Amino acid sequence: MSINIAIIGMVRDRSSGPDSLDTAERCYNATAARAAGNATVARASSLVDTVEDKVDWDEYQQNLVLGAAFWLYWLTQVPGGVLTHRYGTKVVLGAANYTMCLLGLLIPFATFRSFHLLIVIRVLQGFSGGFVWPALHAVTAAWIPPNERGKFISAYTGNSLGTALTFPLCGQIVYWFGWRMVFYMTGVLGTVWLLAWYLLMFDSPAQHPRISQAERRYIEESLASSHTEKKLRTPWKAIVTSVPMWLLIFTQWGNLWCLNLALTQAPTYLYTIHGWNIQMTGVMSGIPHILRIGSAIGSSVIFDMLLQKEHLSRTAVRKLAVAICCIGQGLAMVGMAFSGCNAVMAMVFMMIAIAIQSLDSSGQMASFVDLSPNFASILLGIANAVSVLTGFAAPTLVGLLTKGNQTTAAWQQVFLVSAAMVVLPDVLHLFFGTSELQPWNSPEADGTEMADVKEELQKLNVDAELKENDGEEKK
Repeated sequence: MSINIAIIGMVRDRSSGPDSLDTAERCYNATAARAAGNATVARASSLVDTVEDKVDWDEYQQNLVLGAAFWLYWLTQVPGGVLTHRYGTKVVLGAANYTMCLLGLLIPFATFRSFHLLIVIRVLQGFSGGFVWPALHAVTAAWIPPNERGKFISAYTGNSLGTALTFPLCGQIVYWFGWRMVFYMTGVLGTVWLLAWYLLMFDSPAQHPRISQAERRYIEESLASSHTEKKLRTPWKAIVTSVPMWLLIFTQWGNLWCLNLALTQAPTYLYTIHGWNIQMTGVMSGIPHILRIGSAIGSSVIFDMLLQKEHLSRTAVRKLAVAICCIGQGLAMVGMAFSGCNAVMAMVFMMIAIAIQSLDSSGQMASFVDLSPNFASILLGIANAVSVLTGFAAPTLVGLLTKGNQTTAAWQQVFLVSAAMVVLPDVLHLFFGTSELQPWNSPEADGTEMADVKEELQKLNVDAELKENDGEEKK
């Protein structure tokens, strides 16, 4: 995420050249002049970087850099779920996340060495990052009782905490020390995280060395009817033909479209259209993500309470969360589209859109686990393989619409398209979606599983009885 704010310091300001737009087309010319008497001073991105420290990329190239991380992000979603199913979240997520961190350290070198090398690094970051999200659902399925999943999945908004800290911190770092330092600082912090991850994280209650027996027993008994640690045969055909799952995927598409738009484009939008300096851009880009964390935790408590008290069915609770999330984002996007040069209105609607997006933790994200706790990581992998295409589709659309056309009219088109993307799939989910446990969550035993049974019986020294009762065993 750090490059989304650092790119402001990386790229030369194209607004003052001969191809710059008419003053009436931009908001910042008037507002910055009133605020500081000099738009150039007000918009300075760094105290130390010079023109030679920056690159001359147009809007299309900038969005290629921002979106390249998603080019192969989809490719490793399903493999990420499969590998997690086999090796566990601790290994898969830890290795994938830290690989992204190490690649980030190479970005300053690649920026001036070769534009294509930078794109390759960004693509490899996304390829590695594709293993991360599916790994999360495996640990949810192994640890969390069904009626408490919304609260736990709200912890996924840790990515919002990272963004909320990264944007203002990196904005200040760019201003004080230059944009290169952003990538070195995040590399150090990523190393600290890796040490904590391997010391404190465990894939299941049975593997945790410090859990109390009472807590372990409560969790395992709560999950006994829906989740097993045994490696089951994956029912691929049933999964890919499941209508409830595809409805969740379409909903996830719209939700991630708006989130990825906010993550990759908010700093550029606030800096370019509204003329805020790098520090204020970082702060205002980060604040909505703090609200997203609070919204996720607060709403998940309410929705889990509705489940525990049985006021509504599981499907009804999930649909309510998805509807508020998607329709609320759609309305906020429409508000941003018509906010024009009113920076306050634009910021308010952006805060609403990002904050309300977090309700997906009690909506479609929890529904993937509801449908199949045993294969939750694989389901989320398939869903992300489709929906993360928004990660480069949204920046590409912005690049095409705003290339040489950084105006409120161009951004209005961006926000209206986003509103349609998030609302239309929710309509289908409201009519046809479900969050009930699917029959294929527990595949019937096949020949391989029967062989496992035989092996266990042999270990118990009952091989003779096994042979004598072969007919009964087959039955």
